[in-house]
Amino acid sequence: MIGLIFGDTDFPKEILKTVKKRKIKYLIIDLSKSKKFKKDRKSYSVAIGQFGKIINILKENNCKKVLFAGKVNKPNFSRLKLDFKGIYYIPRIIKASKLGDAAILKEIIKILGQNKIKTENSLKFNPELSLKKGNYSKFKPNKQDQLDIKKAIKTLNSLREYNFSQGVVVRNNKVVSIEGKGGTKKMLEKSRNKKFRNHGVLVKFPKRKQDLRVDLPTIGLNTFKQCKVAGLKGIIVKNRQHVFLDQKKCISFANANKIYLQVR
Repeated sequence: MIGLIFGDTDFPKEILKTVKKRKIKYLIIDLSKSKKFKKDRKSYSVAIGQFGKIINILKENNCKKVLFAGKVNKPNFSRLKLDFKGIYYIPRIIKASKLGDAAILKEIIKILGQNKIKTENSLKFNPELSLKKGNYSKFKPNKQDQLDIKKAIKTLNSLREYNFSQGVVVRNNKVVSIEGKGGTKKMLEKSRNKKFRNHGVLVKFPKRKQDLRVDLPTIGLNTFKQCKVAGLKGIIVKNRQHVFLDQKKCISFANANKIYLQVR
């Protein structure tokens, strides 16, 4: 039995398809905003502050392993519905939240571990969603592109340990935008430039010292479409440290729009 702790994005749906296909026993802790898994009879709708309820559900179902997938937004702590264990653990979560989203996840994993519940890698059932090193489009970065890529990677590596940024846009060797709390979409909207079309790169790497079992950078068809609108020329992700959805559609779109896709 595996506990699937799901938030938003399409990644959880891909995991669920595989789990069902392989007839693996599971239950879902649904933390998504829209409660998108409510129709599944093995799904439990739970608030993030109800640690007691979450732990009880897992233990009652003899569930000693969990897997996190999908985006869970940082909660408004003053409005959280807390149960008894939630009241006990929430000071630790609030303290971690001051360091960023990655620190919250690390603290939750630690709490589960103290209750003898192990956290699995989010790609455990879908390793095919993460690519190894290589160029996956017809187009490759030129010398100017390489300078932009180098600048972007250096910028991400210089961010503090618990910064929530997983993405940066560089154009003509200048940092155009760094991912903020609004995520990749807002960063790419800020990066639009009518003067420079087909210039610049989006680099999406995990946060520094990130727990690579959870919260990996995700790209999909919307990312490619947003890059095109922003006038960017390429996308770079890290070797086996990302989630890549709708791969065939994305590569086809990249080729049709002269966008390079590279894994480093």
